[in-house]
Amino acid sequence: MAGDATLPRKRALDILGDVTEERRLLSEVLPKRTASLAPEDRARVQRLVTTTLRAMDRADRALGPHLKKRPAPRVMNLLRLGMVEICDLVEAPHGVVNSAVAIARSDKKTEGMAGLVNAVLRKADIEGWPNLPIPRLPKWLRKPLVDDYGKEIVAAIEAAHYAGAPIDLTPKGEADAVARAVGGTVLPNGTVRLAGQVQVTALPGYDAGDWWVQDVAASLPARVLGAKPGERVLDLCAAPGGKTLQLAAAGADVTAVDVNAARMARVEENLARTGLSATCVVSDALEYEAPAFDAVLLDAPCTATGTIRRHPDLPQAKDGADFPGLFELQEHLIDRALGLLKPGGRLVYCTCSLLIDEGEEQVRDALARHPGLRVEAISPGDTGFDFAVDELGGLRLRPDFLPEQGGMDGFYIARFVKA
Repeated sequence: MAGDATLPRKRALDILGDVTEERRLLSEVLPKRTASLAPEDRARVQRLVTTTLRAMDRADRALGPHLKKRPAPRVMNLLRLGMVEICDLVEAPHGVVNSAVAIARSDKKTEGMAGLVNAVLRKADIEGWPNLPIPRLPKWLRKPLVDDYGKEIVAAIEAAHYAGAPIDLTPKGEADAVARAVGGTVLPNGTVRLAGQVQVTALPGYDAGDWWVQDVAASLPARVLGAKPGERVLDLCAAPGGKTLQLAAAGADVTAVDVNAARMARVEENLARTGLSATCVVSDALEYEAPAFDAVLLDAPCTATGTIRRHPDLPQAKDGADFPGLFELQEHLIDRALGLLKPGGRLVYCTCSLLIDEGEEQVRDALARHPGLRVEAISPGDTGFDFAVDELGGLRLRPDFLPEQGGMDGFYIARFVKA
């Protein structure tokens, strides 16, 4: 029977295998793998897994000189986990090594490698760890990003990924009051940023519904839409619902549509907690029918490459094979959103992606497909981040922006006006 220190590590090792070998996302496997654990152990497993995934490239560089050949995937992941615990999380080396060896011996498939695990992890170079290169994205993703932005910017993005992400809150009311209550700072757009990781549900104002968790970049599309009291507004592909809450807080008559019933249930829970109201509809966005709306917000399904600092499993679980299908889906969704919009109405299109194909190119293609459609340039005061407005009038946000304050997710946001 594994001890208290070994059990979270074994679960973390299992999850690393799910991601790196089975190509499954953390959002899918983490809840199932940790359901039987105590809350503190669940948190520890998540910390072990996310840190190892962020630092995987650095761990492989540290392990390379001590391996004549790459061991089996489970052993390699065990070595990565141990190296990251010792060098990045600064756990006591003796305990980490003993636990890793015990895990290797507990499985017939890996017991013969226990000696290798012991020998390699005892050579962990804690002092040399910070001098290793910042972990790089895998080639399948790094290459298109370098083509879009250049090596220097991609290196800055990778540094932001490795640094991880703080917790951001969107206030329902006055930002300064929320910041005082939770001990956060107010960013230029009114987002409240917390220092360090905390238990969100224990913060002041959670039960009262004074705020909701939402990355600063994710809060900007609703601001760009500028919903007005009484306007009929459609939030298309609405889950997880932060934008729905923003639109409802602005006083709009909001309809939120998403194909995922479980995720839409979370939207309804957050509406109830915050005391806000919206009509929630479970439907495929391409099949949804309704009278035309004054404004539409479309946060289209995408590669999510802008959220890697929060979801470090993405580069390991994906390989880019699904990208062309997503690009095509985004085109269809833009066309459908325009079909649900009144003449003269506003459509905000956004993706949490770093790929130009999911942002700027989609905007150019939409303008070519729809004569009379125009981009209404994002203006000073719309977001608080005017430096990110591009030549099309859209907003290109990157993880390396606001580096001293903790960065932001990557997003592209454009505002159309229908002829």
